[in-house]
Amino acid sequence: MPIQIYDSLKREPVPFETEEPGRVRMYACGPTVYNYVHIGNARTLVWFDFIRRYLTYRGYDVTYVMNYTDVDDKIIERSKIEKLPVDAITQKYERAFEEDMAALGARAADIVCRATTHIGDMVAAIERLIEAGVAYEVEGDVWFAVERFPAYGRLSGRTLEDLRSGERVEPNPNKRHPVDFALWKAAKEGEPSWPSPWGAGRPGWHIECSVMSTKYLGMPFDLHGGGSDLIFPHHENEIAEAEATGGSSFVRHWLHAGMVQMGETKMSKSLGNIVLAHDAIAQVGGEPLRYWALSASYRAQTPFTEEVLADARASYERWQTFAVAARHVLGDDYPVLDARPVRAGDEVIDDPFVARFVEAMDDDFNSAGAFAVVHEVVRDANKAIDSGDRETLLALTRTFVELSEVLGFAFESDAGSSELVGGLVEYLLELREAARAERAFERADQIRDRLTSLGVVIEDTSAGPRWRVGPAPD
Repeated sequence: MPIQIYDSLKREPVPFETEEPGRVRMYACGPTVYNYVHIGNARTLVWFDFIRRYLTYRGYDVTYVMNYTDVDDKIIERSKIEKLPVDAITQKYERAFEEDMAALGARAADIVCRATTHIGDMVAAIERLIEAGVAYEVEGDVWFAVERFPAYGRLSGRTLEDLRSGERVEPNPNKRHPVDFALWKAAKEGEPSWPSPWGAGRPGWHIECSVMSTKYLGMPFDLHGGGSDLIFPHHENEIAEAEATGGSSFVRHWLHAGMVQMGETKMSKSLGNIVLAHDAIAQVGGEPLRYWALSASYRAQTPFTEEVLADARASYERWQTFAVAARHVLGDDYPVLDARPVRAGDEVIDDPFVARFVEAMDDDFNSAGAFAVVHEVVRDANKAIDSGDRETLLALTRTFVELSEVLGFAFESDAGSSELVGGLVEYLLELREAARAERAFERADQIRDRLTSLGVVIEDTSAGPRWRVGPAPD
């Protein structure tokens, strides 16, 4: 069975089919770099990192492209507020974004492109649209004529009548139709601009992505994604720009991530209820936050509450505690992946846990089912530790390490794995066990409390105490 995905354009699950067998060309809309990214935007891009990882795991050769919008009204306004040049603003927030995504376990895209380094490509594309009769110039501005593109609205399901002025459109008396959108904006004094056949100016937002995605991936490329808030107008307009001059379709498959919910409303800048990713990382930790981001369907409207985050952190820490315990038991036999695992589509999978993990993920990237499988692996592996079944533990730990890699979690770097720290903690735990055997419970509690204050989390089990380094549960 091929991978099934929910295609936003077709509005139904479909087989995932690529233009070239065995190769995936995918694009996700990156941030406008004028501020720290909020956790809703970050969740979407964590998901596309995960999708890229999983498709690679399934044997595809993946090329993943992401953009930075580094020229925009918001960036210009931020430069005035912070009294910094525009390029200093964009560089500052690009670095911040990359730090946040690294903390969330997301690898950089294969190709990262910036709008300001592709102005010539955008000018050429706009010229083609004018020549095709689907764009027009008025006083240095260039507009896309939506009435000249009959397929406009098929992604969002909206008609031109639905979209007349007042609903996320740019008001301007020079437009022929209220929904016409800017391809090129005439220069304003003191703002960044570039030369063009229509005078100095800068590109509109939408033309950036349609031009840069097709420059690196061609047409049609296989997968285009972003948050569901980009369906209209951004992605709708990208389709129009890319397809209006004829030729092939723009994209084979569209994927859209659901919004993050803050109580009863979605998280959005316009509502003023955003949580910045770097604040959430500082509060919760990057790995538990990645767990939260991926543990529900990418299409879900995901709640961001203290209770949900506490559950995610506790669940992640169960995995972390197991990884530390398994390393203590297995020592040098603890599995280490020499390379990223690959489970190609035609491979017969003899590991029942891996088979169920793949079955879940092949069903529209069903992460809830995939996470449930990993929890079962950890449950059974803990039983093997308790019973002293080293052979079973080793096999299950191999599975755990493989699936953790696909999910984007790495447990090799835990501070508790160092020989010195591990030896000292084990010695203190031996003293604690001796105190308990002597019924010197006050001394035993003092040892535990001191270890807890130093960030050593202890879990008492029937097979003896287990420990890991990390924050104690609230």
